[in-house]
Amino acid sequence: MPLSGEARSPFLVLLFFCSRRPVGDVIARICALRFPQGSGYKTRVLERPKLPPRLRWVFPHNPVYFITLCTYERKKLLACDAVHAALIAFAERASSQHNIAVGRYVIMPDHVHLFVRGPDDFEIGRWIGMLKQTLSKQITSARKLPLWQRGFFDHLLRSDESYAQKWNYVRENPVRAGLVKDADDWPYAGEVFLIDRA
Repeated sequence: MPLSGEARSPFLVLLFFCSRRPVGDVIARICALRFPQGSGYKTRVLERPKLPPRLRWVFPHNPVYFITLCTYERKKLLACDAVHAALIAFAERASSQHNIAVGRYVIMPDHVHLFVRGPDDFEIGRWIGMLKQTLSKQITSARKLPLWQRGFFDHLLRSDESYAQKWNYVRENPVRAGLVKDADDWPYAGEVFLIDRA
């Protein structure tokens, strides 16, 4: 049903052609777009939620992340007592100061696997940056920058995924790499806090 030219506003046109509306506890808010000063535009649009509502059933609150971070060019720098102690100390500070729990972890010579759980507003990228900075201070040999591969790999465990199954695969990394005969013999693996939900 077309509207007359005089009564038509960009907001009404947007609502007229939009067939979807927010679902569940999501509240649509109206916010003004920013245009250059003096342009005369005062268009309003609906602000959408960051995640579609159905994902609340798939990804729980305080989710568990599986993280992998690697050294630059996979240089073997990490499997040492100083880096291991620094990881544990960092995890304990993160828990006491920010309610972030590091669960199981494996430090390999050129990468680190760990499981971490944080609050709903957990900024994983910022946290990983601080972790890399902390571990870098413990690498005693004079190395040229960069020490770390840029970024990191993360996987958000869905509510039906098993933390225990992923751990069983990860803990065997030292055995597959030929560093030890049994995973329990690798000194740079463990669990800081219990975050298992499987």
